[in-house]
Amino acid sequence: MDPADDGMNLGLLLFIPYRAMEQRIFAGLADAGFDDFTPSQARVFQRIAPGGSRLTDLAEQAQITKQSAGFLVDQLERSRYVERVPDPADARARLVRIAERGAAAIPVAAAIVAQVEAEWEAYLGSRRTGQLRQALRLLREITDPYRA
Repeated sequence: MDPADDGMNLGLLLFIPYRAMEQRIFAGLADAGFDDFTPSQARVFQRIAPGGSRLTDLAEQAQITKQSAGFLVDQLERSRYVERVPDPADARARLVRIAERGAAAIPVAAAIVAQVEAEWEAYLGSRRTGQLRQALRLLREITDPYRA
């Protein structure tokens, strides 16, 4: 048996560093005053298009029910991270758009992501980091139906 084979599947090996990064982001957001933001809310928030998104699109992309997405958007709206505005393409519809407070949280999270990625690159080296990024981009082609 290969000593490097610890029996962990690829999904778990991908999840563990993701979760570590996520915990760092939420700790940093809390330190910056955004302490009422949850991972469940973030899964919806990060899918909001620059011009706003319909709730049904957010639910589909987050792979949750429309009711769950509505609940999370309600929470985000109460905390002033998002706002609902009329959809200019359809007077009956509303868009969820990032509000001022949400926009202020984005660079805080982005700076933490950059810091974590720099730490990982320092540990793995530039070549391995590039290979990892390339492999994950290739996997995204077959795993992410919402890639742009």
